[in-house]
Amino acid sequence: MATATQLFTCALLISCTLFHVARPELIITLVNNCPFTIYPAIQPNAGHPVLEKGGFPLQTLTHRSFRAPDQLWSGRIWGRTGCAHSNGKFHCVTGDCNNRIECNGLGGATPATLAQITIHHGHKDFSSYGVSLVDGFNLPMTVTPHEGKGVCPVVGCRANLLATCPEKLQFRSLGRHGHVVGCKSGCEALGTDELCCRNHYNSPQTCRASTFSEFFKHACPATFTYAHDSPSLMHECSSPRELKVIFCH
Repeated sequence: MATATQLFTCALLISCTLFHVARPELIITLVNNCPFTIYPAIQPNAGHPVLEKGGFPLQTLTHRSFRAPDQLWSGRIWGRTGCAHSNGKFHCVTGDCNNRIECNGLGGATPATLAQITIHHGHKDFSSYGVSLVDGFNLPMTVTPHEGKGVCPVVGCRANLLATCPEKLQFRSLGRHGHVVGCKSGCEALGTDELCCRNHYNSPQTCRASTFSEFFKHACPATFTYAHDSPSLMHECSSPRELKVIFCH
């Protein structure tokens, strides 16, 4: 028969094992504060599962929450705008994923503001998150962690850059005569190796900020604005209970 000491040791080992295996439940919440319906989209990185079928409608002043995977997951989230059915097809003016409501792992058309998220990594169950304007801008977006330990800032871009987008970067709904619905990156607008950080320029030493990326950086310092950019606000957020992605403010 086991002694009290042996039983205590066994229980301690079991509890320690459970502590290392079990992770606190993490909720991802998408909030639409825009004055119109958007269609959020979620694309996992390779090898990770699709969440919420990859996309859904979200009416103005509503939110949708869902449980994140319990293991390592990484991917991106963006908002699609100007979405409607026309001639039997679904299409979004910005962020479209091959005419689908549910993107099911597909990426979106640029320009689009992206939230990039990696959860459950590192020995302290870190969640990493950021907002990228490398592929341009279509909606204000921030990421807010709740109840995390360590350095857990709010990051993103609250400004509506559609109102101030330089003419060369403007993306319009109906060609030259439509409303500005997106702000393209310098790479998308002009397509040079230097602006796209391709070939000779594809390294931290040669990929540099441009006048176009500086437009985004000036308005939204805590975002990625070109391929090898390092945002001014870094973080190490351990075990947050919720990551809230907010569109518009």
